[in-house]
Amino acid sequence: MPITSITKDTEALTMTVVADFGVPVRRLWDAYADPRQLERFWGPPTWPATFSRHDMAVGGRSHYLMTGPDGDQSHGYWEFLAVDEEKSFEVEDGFAIAPGVPNPDMPSMQMRFAFEPTESGSRVTTVTTFGSLEQLAQLVEMGMEEGMRAAMGQMDTVLADLAAFAADSGTHAQLLDDTHVRVSRVIRGTVEQVWHAHHEPELLQRWLLGPDGWTMPVCEVATEVGGTYTYEWQQADGTGRFGFTGELIEHDPPTREVTTERMIGMDGPGTTNELTLTSVEGGTLLSLLITYPSRELRDTILATGMTDGMETSYARLESEVLV
Repeated sequence: MPITSITKDTEALTMTVVADFGVPVRRLWDAYADPRQLERFWGPPTWPATFSRHDMAVGGRSHYLMTGPDGDQSHGYWEFLAVDEEKSFEVEDGFAIAPGVPNPDMPSMQMRFAFEPTESGSRVTTVTTFGSLEQLAQLVEMGMEEGMRAAMGQMDTVLADLAAFAADSGTHAQLLDDTHVRVSRVIRGTVEQVWHAHHEPELLQRWLLGPDGWTMPVCEVATEVGGTYTYEWQQADGTGRFGFTGELIEHDPPTREVTTERMIGMDGPGTTNELTLTSVEGGTLLSLLITYPSRELRDTILATGMTDGMETSYARLESEVLV
């Protein structure tokens, strides 16, 4: 069991959890920075979590859903108040009634996660500060202490599974539910480099091409919220032309943006794409959360080989642009 101590201070209104692991600080930090890893232990085994948003930057937010053995669901959120990479981060943690909608009938709390090296690996100390003694008692009564013990007891397995999250593991698409897919890849470059490569037309035209043999003759990038973008591709001989257009609806350089997307010439609703860039060991974790209007459209698009095409583009980004 990684937890070495849990102490409660009723005067300071805090609960402190100390846990030790036989891995370097960087590896432990990345387990919290990468939503694919975080959701494997943020929640007891019988209440696993799914993160639909995870922006590990000051002002960023996380949305997660825990599902119980009988199908019961509990939404939660984090709002990042401070982030000091590989050292600490602080969040407001609370219950929600839907993604991004705090539950006014439940308390929120502040949590500070501090990371430090030890002789045998690393340690994370989590200090939770409650708004009142009544809130502390309420959450302890709800099983917060037992839940943290069960949740963090899963971390050794997550930390040992480095291969699944390494920089050379390629592009992966994870089905979160009927209408949400998270595409993830670690790209060998800094957050700033990857962001720039996604927003400079001349660079986009070098790497965002999918399979070999395609060109990108139209690359109009949206630069302000409310602006539109248009990307069009065609084969080298000029045939097979198609494209996408959409609106920039959130823009927070260099870590997050949200756009809409629809295929040019096609009727009906399109998708919403949430791009998040996070610094991790080996480069930058790119997470793209795609929201589809229906399960049928989701399955149709995935069946086109979307993930393979994205991997070809990201590999080209590494080899031809981020060199």
